[in-house]
Amino acid sequence: MGNLKTEPARSRPDLLAPPVSAALELWPVDAPVDVENVLVAPIDAALADTAAFCEAYDVGLEVSANCVVIAGKREGELRYVACVVLATTRADVNGLVRRHLGVRKASFAPMAEAVELSGMEYGGITPVGLPDHWPILVDARVVAVPHVIVGSGVRHSKIVIPGPALGALPNAQVMDGLAK
Repeated sequence: MGNLKTEPARSRPDLLAPPVSAALELWPVDAPVDVENVLVAPIDAALADTAAFCEAYDVGLEVSANCVVIAGKREGELRYVACVVLATTRADVNGLVRRHLGVRKASFAPMAEAVELSGMEYGGITPVGLPDHWPILVDARVVAVPHVIVGSGVRHSKIVIPGPALGALPNAQVMDGLAK
């Protein structure tokens, strides 16, 4: 994982957003991946954006994942979904994601909204610890990667997690074609 200095995530709650830390504490014993295999590494918060992070820490884009929050409205109700895609791809927001939400138009949730509702920092949002009622769509290519690097809920660290664990999160659905 490049030149990241990792350690078990549960041992470093200071490197995690509170909802992420709480989710790791409640990690199911029967999960396909042991919680001890979820690692965290401190990084420079100024380098949290994917391209800068990958370059500075010698991490390939093919093992970096982005978690984006998408919103759409139907009959006055706002609907949210989180999408996890590799950094080499982009979520199909106006195709597959829009249809999954059942809305006419889907777009990235406004930054302030995504931060407030997730309890995480912008640029560090991760699928681990998102609100229970949010669907999490995970591109099939993400779960095929042995270890993926994704946000930790804060900008000053990253989580290293087995790809299959992201597809096994509560409310997660693995989808072919989620990303282009």
